[in-house]
Amino acid sequence: MRVLVAGAGLGGLCLAQGLLKAGVDVRVLEREDGPDSRAQGFRIALNGHGLAALHACLPERLHALLAAVSGPLAGERRVVDQGLRELRRLGGVDAGTATDRHVLRGLLLAGLDGHVAYGSAVTGYTERADGTVEARLGDGGSAVGDLLVGADGVGSAVRRQLLPGARVVSVPGNAVLGRSPLTERSAALVPGYGMVVQGARASMLLGRMEFRRPPRLAAAELAPGVRLPDPGNYLRWVVMPAEPLPDGPRPWETVRAELLARLDGWHPDLLDLVRNADAVNSTPLTVRYAEPVPHWAGSRRVTLLGDAIHAMPPSGGQGANTALRDAALLARTITAVRQGTAELPAAVGQYEQTMLEYGFAAVAESLERLPDVTPAR
Repeated sequence: MRVLVAGAGLGGLCLAQGLLKAGVDVRVLEREDGPDSRAQGFRIALNGHGLAALHACLPERLHALLAAVSGPLAGERRVVDQGLRELRRLGGVDAGTATDRHVLRGLLLAGLDGHVAYGSAVTGYTERADGTVEARLGDGGSAVGDLLVGADGVGSAVRRQLLPGARVVSVPGNAVLGRSPLTERSAALVPGYGMVVQGARASMLLGRMEFRRPPRLAAAELAPGVRLPDPGNYLRWVVMPAEPLPDGPRPWETVRAELLARLDGWHPDLLDLVRNADAVNSTPLTVRYAEPVPHWAGSRRVTLLGDAIHAMPPSGGQGANTALRDAALLARTITAVRQGTAELPAAVGQYEQTMLEYGFAAVAESLERLPDVTPAR
């Protein structure tokens, strides 16, 4: 049995690890030219589902490394005004584990040499008469397998063909994601879980990414041969202006100047976060979400996971966790088929029904946490 996975994001790689662990032949088709072709994002919070999925799919030798290159996600949550005067406290939380998306992706790539084909964008597929599926690639090539999994993100080509009526909605307005080095001064802004700044013309969310151990050194000791980036500790922040910034691609210097104009009069420590932001890892963000779809009839040789089916706003902190949960569930499903205890069409259908239920529940919860958003009808 061979499984084709379109996309080498967190969900696709977690699935590949789970399948490889079970002895299933898997090939990941990734449109990027290499693992470091672009910035991979920011801190993510791993909840119980996300951590359980990683532990289920990763080989046991990598579990200690995962713990070492994560960080705490606990403590007090403060709400302050733009001058850093405290407005209220939201109480302490213990929300799980913080990890960096780029570091986690490096960990998920460990041991997948020869199973990931870079520069191989999946543009569509054909279900063949012999019961296999052929993935068409952007370079004119193709790959054949028994199952194609669309893990190719919010712009999924696999979803567009499988579910042409599925809609992804953009939330009005925009936000800016930023990453600034964690210094003694900036660390004092967020002594606990996080901080919310409520200003007259914008709001700001801040959170720390503080690794228990430097990822590269931890990998060298705990899993020699695993190559991890070493981004250093940082403060992740998101600014949501009341008046949207201009649309369209612009240099970070232009975006930063526009953002600072919105934050005129804010505390100097907050303004310095924006001024000192890492230009490579700071960017405007359009918030999008997928509208619910019913369980589809037809193909059981093509399925979806993660943002390719249930994209959601980052406000709930559930996007990556839900994709990892999908991956672990689908890996168990395919493993049962390989072991002869389930038939592929029925097993994939059951996976889809379960995934759609919890996936779109997570979308709804994330939308509820996003202020002034009414889902389109």
